[in-house]
Amino acid sequence: MNVISRVSVYTSLGLLPLLSLSANKPEKKPNVLFILADDFGYHDMSCSGSKFYETPNIDKIASQGMVFTNGYAACQVCSPSRASIMSGKFPARHGITDWIGAASGEQWRTAKRFNQLLPPEYVHNLPSEYVILPEALKQAGYKTFFAGKWHLGEKGSWPEDHGFDDNIGGWDAGSPKGGYFSPYENPKLQDGRDGENLEMRLAQETVKFLKDNNPKQTGKPVFAYLSFYAVHGPIETTQEKWSKYRQKAENNGIANSGFKMGHFLPIRQVQDNPVYAGLVEQMDDAVGLVMNSLKELGLDKNTIVIFTSDNGGVAAGDAFATSNLPLRAGKGYQFEGGIREPYFIKVPGLTRGGEKCDTPVSGTDFYPTILELAGLKQRPEEHSDGVSLVPLLKGKQLPERALIWHYPHYGNQGGEPSSIIRKGDWKLIHYYEDGRDELYNLKTDLSETSDVSGNNQKLVSQLHKELFDYLNKVGARFPEKDPEYSAKAERKYLDGIVKNRLPELEQQRLKFLSKDFDPKNNWWGSQVIKD
Repeated sequence: MNVISRVSVYTSLGLLPLLSLSANKPEKKPNVLFILADDFGYHDMSCSGSKFYETPNIDKIASQGMVFTNGYAACQVCSPSRASIMSGKFPARHGITDWIGAASGEQWRTAKRFNQLLPPEYVHNLPSEYVILPEALKQAGYKTFFAGKWHLGEKGSWPEDHGFDDNIGGWDAGSPKGGYFSPYENPKLQDGRDGENLEMRLAQETVKFLKDNNPKQTGKPVFAYLSFYAVHGPIETTQEKWSKYRQKAENNGIANSGFKMGHFLPIRQVQDNPVYAGLVEQMDDAVGLVMNSLKELGLDKNTIVIFTSDNGGVAAGDAFATSNLPLRAGKGYQFEGGIREPYFIKVPGLTRGGEKCDTPVSGTDFYPTILELAGLKQRPEEHSDGVSLVPLLKGKQLPERALIWHYPHYGNQGGEPSSIIRKGDWKLIHYYEDGRDELYNLKTDLSETSDVSGNNQKLVSQLHKELFDYLNKVGARFPEKDPEYSAKAERKYLDGIVKNRLPELEQQRLKFLSKDFDPKNNWWGSQVIKD
């Protein structure tokens, strides 16, 4: 049965035992394995309905844990949402509102997008004054480990500067500079054999950490944070996996067209990219290696496993890799495709597997949830925008609350400067170019096709006020009009996208699907490497 639609009876009957929260039987602190994918979409898994990608190991986490069907990243791009996971704060509060390295202010003109607004400045390093999640766990006696993508500041603001005892591969960069096969061009990751797979290497390093610091021998709980670079562009895979998915796309029937023009860029409408599919499977293979190691090491019965992503799948911009339909758009966008994520929590003794929770939750909630599951005191002064999800894991309810997004920037993928509030079934989007508000009822219009703001002005006013009360309270920064803006120049640019970029993307799509496709570099080389 599809795990997304399955509802467990155990939650409604309130029969779930607690992992480390029992008042009668204190237990050892649980270990925590946090797996974060990069740019991985809500529908990029078999268990969420994809007929193209194959993710048996990720699906297994979902089948053994609780699936949050309204699980969200705190931002539509990476650095802000990653900072929110670590800090429990929405981006407007911690100030990292764009991916670190993006141009802002007058520098945005160098992108030659000819937009109406100049994006505001933003924080470029995870603030050191915060006591973030790994620091809180380290203070409680945990051994902490980080592997993979960091992208939360330059040297001096790397994982080892924020509570992680070990750091393998985490530094300034947000993409795999050397690609997905060694040599990696990463100062925090020693190169392996030529052609070694990056995601499998990160998984192997995580397994090594678990073996070397096995709590069954040391008595010290561990927090392992496996932060894949996959599936961020540039996308790469092996010839074997490309061939497998090229044939699968052909068997499924190749659509005549794969893109539809959005506001700024074409948006992918189909899942048929065999290179991306191979990369997805590579990451899933790595997930399987780590999950199997938990069982082999005898840690599976006392390890919380979390799987999520930092933003939506890339439907436009970057590698134009996937489609998030029926969710609208993808990474960088204010729509559900940009912010709704895989969001699975597996807690031995608490989740029986396959439970579904429809309550809207955010990446800010992991911090307080992990603290409570570990039997530690909450830190509301730190995770000020997050709440513990333990009541939901126990089949109870949480009071209704608002979730807030603030992205006053132009995304590389075509998103618009905007802020969002979701409360209940309602989602309001405020746009900074023209000041308009859009309102969607996500219960009846998941694809956000019908703006119903005109018929719900009172609700629009209430949500608008609540949104800006919060933004003003935390000192959010806003974009400004560009005095050099030229509507004519912007129109010429957009016409060029339709005339040139759109057909180029269609040609590239078919090229990836052709039997004689040749990447003309050495990234096929790993096919003979046995990971």
